[in-house]
Amino acid sequence: MARAGPGALVVTTGDDARSKILRATLQLVGTHGVPEVTNRRIAACAGVSLGSITYHFPTQADLLRAALVSFVDDETARLRELAEQYRSQALSLAEAADLTERIAHDLAFTAERIAPFELYVQAGRDPDLRPAADRCWRAYDALTVAVLIALGVQAPEAIAPTLVATVAGMQLRRLSTGAQTDVAAAVLTLLRGAAGTG
Repeated sequence: MARAGPGALVVTTGDDARSKILRATLQLVGTHGVPEVTNRRIAACAGVSLGSITYHFPTQADLLRAALVSFVDDETARLRELAEQYRSQALSLAEAADLTERIAHDLAFTAERIAPFELYVQAGRDPDLRPAADRCWRAYDALTVAVLIALGVQAPEAIAPTLVATVAGMQLRRLSTGAQTDVAAAVLTLLRGAAGTG
């Protein structure tokens, strides 16, 4: 339980505390990086007690894994919904490129969106994080396959990871340089090659 104001008593359930901790962790990872994430900072950011962090997450590896899984679950649901929208309709190459640009724009580099990139790098060091990272990449691949099928591209499963890697790389370039990148133009070039058009 936590007091929200003078005389007010708010009951905080375990799920509420856990969600707050995970949101705070993603915020801090995105803002300060994994090495700077401490239980004390998380508690202050989430408005929870130090004890509640270790109650829900006995180790930092548990906490980072849960934070990445939380992001992956949300992102997978969002991407699955997008994939369903495009699974049964025909798209032009330009429409597919515009869709990719919109998705890339939605992934604006807020702290919560930078955090997964930090956690992907951390997964390179910590094998326990790799299954969660893999789930997220597979969700991006699945959306890309749905778009490629709508375009009538042959062997979409073979091409999807390359397109996903291109968009992710351009996002990282945007993050590291601050410069805007023309994701749609790059994707359109790749799609034309995949579709066998000039």
